[in-house]
Amino acid sequence: AEFAENETFPLESLNKVAHKDPSTPWFADLVNYHAGNFIIKGMTSQQKQKFFKDARHYFLDDPYLFRTCADQIIRRCVAGKEVIDILNACHSGPTGGYYGANYTAKKVFDSGFYWPSIYKDAFELVKRCDSCQRQGKVLQKNKMPQNFIQICEIFDVWGIDFMGPFQSSKGNKYILVAVDYLSKWVEARALPTNDARVVVKFLKSLFSRFGTPKAIISDRGTRFCNDQFSRVMAKYGVTHRLSTTYHPQTSGHVEVTNRELKRILERTVGENRASWSDKL
Repeated sequence: AEFAENETFPLESLNKVAHKDPSTPWFADLVNYHAGNFIIKGMTSQQKQKFFKDARHYFLDDPYLFRTCADQIIRRCVAGKEVIDILNACHSGPTGGYYGANYTAKKVFDSGFYWPSIYKDAFELVKRCDSCQRQGKVLQKNKMPQNFIQICEIFDVWGIDFMGPFQSSKGNKYILVAVDYLSKWVEARALPTNDARVVVKFLKSLFSRFGTPKAIISDRGTRFCNDQFSRVMAKYGVTHRLSTTYHPQTSGHVEVTNRELKRILERTVGENRASWSDKL
């Protein structure tokens, strides 16, 4: 998984060294740990800490390993040929057509399977699929930008942004919106202000409910770019990415959601605009 060009995940690289046999599944160390408390020799304390933190999300029901995902749904861990078969099955439509990468990945999750690179593998499959190439499914807008964050699982990456100010409703003038990049799940909260303090409080609540993500993406506004925000990101080990004009994909999800949310609120609120915070 990549967040920055120079960022590495020591445990993953260690596994690659330890598992010279390509037929060894990616979750072999987790199975060994849950089956008999075996762990890889020579891990640093940092690697051990990460391993035990990850291992909490898995359990063994012989012969299968399962993961309790961030949405609290239990999915079976798969590897090797089974991954290829599942990906191909989820890519193919019932009438002979083929799905795009995002929908293919979502179908894998919905079917109850998990492996760490579902999203990346779905993109690779669509890129290699002759039918998709002929139909132009790999359009420029669907290609990953160079600094794209690899999203392995839902609730890994959230985009956040403010809407407002609006007419005051029960003391609230703003809406803070967070959108999960993979599932497009939306969290929105009515707030009296749009400063760093309310952002931090909102994020802590988000993390406690959905788990700590890998990254948060925001614009360059001072409510997101400040010491208080940075300290919380560092405390939870979350990467803070800034959306850029060169890669509008990084902030596009939230902007589209904001427009939809505003449209829905306008329809439901009607004449009594001061009631918008109740409708949220």
